[in-house]
Amino acid sequence: MPVDSVFLIVALGAIVAGFVQGLSGFAFGMVAMSFWAWGVEPRLASAMSVFGALTGQLLAAFTVRRKFHLATVLPFLLGGIVGIPIGVSILPRLDVHLFKLCLGIVLVIWCPIMLFSNRIPPIRRGGRLADAVVGAIGGIMGGIGGFTGIAPTLWCTLRGFDKDKQRVVIQNFNLGALLVTMAVYVGTGIITRDMLPMFAIVAPAMLIPTLLGTRVYIGISDIAFRRIVLTLLTCSGIAMLVAAIPKL
Repeated sequence: MPVDSVFLIVALGAIVAGFVQGLSGFAFGMVAMSFWAWGVEPRLASAMSVFGALTGQLLAAFTVRRKFHLATVLPFLLGGIVGIPIGVSILPRLDVHLFKLCLGIVLVIWCPIMLFSNRIPPIRRGGRLADAVVGAIGGIMGGIGGFTGIAPTLWCTLRGFDKDKQRVVIQNFNLGALLVTMAVYVGTGIITRDMLPMFAIVAPAMLIPTLLGTRVYIGISDIAFRRIVLTLLTCSGIAMLVAAIPKL
């Protein structure tokens, strides 16, 4: 693919993913990958996904401030810290297309069920141990490609959290997990100097869309937020299937 086309795909992916992350508090990696999977080498795409998601979380931390509940967030963070090195160790050995296929199938089946069923009772059991396990799954997926928010978001929805409590968990978990993932990526050499020009495209492209997304978030209801999150997850699953199936 021509270099100019790659630059365009990278910029478009960052623009759309930035807005979605500003609105929902997560999903940068999933949305961006739906663009980047068509023309960007998987290792570079994973590095840009982590970088872009972390940049978006830092912006959101200053623009969408919610009370920080340490007791709620800590189990997720501790689990994530355990999971991230596992995900990073899996990355070089992983069949990326098979991973996208499996994840896409889960999202496409499960999210619409939750979207159209208001009768599913909230999960009250499991406590902090279950939260930590979900955080570890998020950490593993974050280490693989910056997909830190999928598992915690689904879990918070199953828990029946309102949008502000869900935002607190997702935003702070993603910020902490992505900081650790970025440090591990740099320390293990996954991120190299030749990737920096692509990072220089991602950061400015996503800046304004992310800020716009945070403004939209402030004005929506809990029900609308739930619908948006589950619809985004479903669309991300479809995009992953479309990208993975032809290559398997």
